[in-house]
Amino acid sequence: MLMSDGPWSPEHIYQEIVGYGKTHHRVNVVEELQEFWQMKAARGASLKNGALVIYESVPSATPPYVCFVTLPGGSCFGSYGVCPTKAEARRSAARIALMNSVYNEQPSRKITQEFIEGAVADASHGYGGQRNEAENGTGIGAYRFMLVQSLGKTMLEFQELMTVFQLLHWNGSLKAMRERQCSRQEVVQHYSHRALDDDMRSQMALDWIAREQEIPGIIARELNLAERDLEQARLAGRELRFPKEKKDILTLASSQVGGPMD
Repeated sequence: MLMSDGPWSPEHIYQEIVGYGKTHHRVNVVEELQEFWQMKAARGASLKNGALVIYESVPSATPPYVCFVTLPGGSCFGSYGVCPTKAEARRSAARIALMNSVYNEQPSRKITQEFIEGAVADASHGYGGQRNEAENGTGIGAYRFMLVQSLGKTMLEFQELMTVFQLLHWNGSLKAMRERQCSRQEVVQHYSHRALDDDMRSQMALDWIAREQEIPGIIARELNLAERDLEQARLAGRELRFPKEKKDILTLASSQVGGPMD
């Protein structure tokens, strides 16, 4: 059985999933991951797009193979290490995703008021000013607002929200909204309730196509950087949605512009 009443660390969970327990019984991680999210949905978890776990294999005629898995909430993980078959790449991605899904359920992964106060204090200290001064007129206030909006949610759920704003910043959308005199809290409040969907990706791709007209070759350069960042993050076993969304948006933009990648 995957879960127990014991204190689970990521290492314990990983060992259980890969089957290094006393029985040496390997669980079917692909099935276990799907069942985990179906169980969450049955228990009332808010999953806008249902409980379906989505796999995406990177096209390749020869090994090593790479696979990405996107969880119902939006978090993304990739296969780890060198996978000699497509099936092993799928299992590897599922294994990392299942480990993070289970670990994310621990009480220590919930955003509490105590966590918010500590996180804001750390961010303010890093900003180099007094806390009240740092929150006025900087991104610290918006950061606090996002944390408060996520009170009671898990770290992965908060990361999913942060990914939207990372993309808006990377894409230049936040700067454009500031120039239109939109306050940070107005922007945060609006995008906190908007899903990262195909419409948003298409709009960002159009922004990059417009930049390509001004700076020829920028899409190819940014795509090369995005692919490198995604590969480094995958090999480190990190959550991948931000670098993968960048790559997907730039790939979409490139397909509409045409021409080979540099």
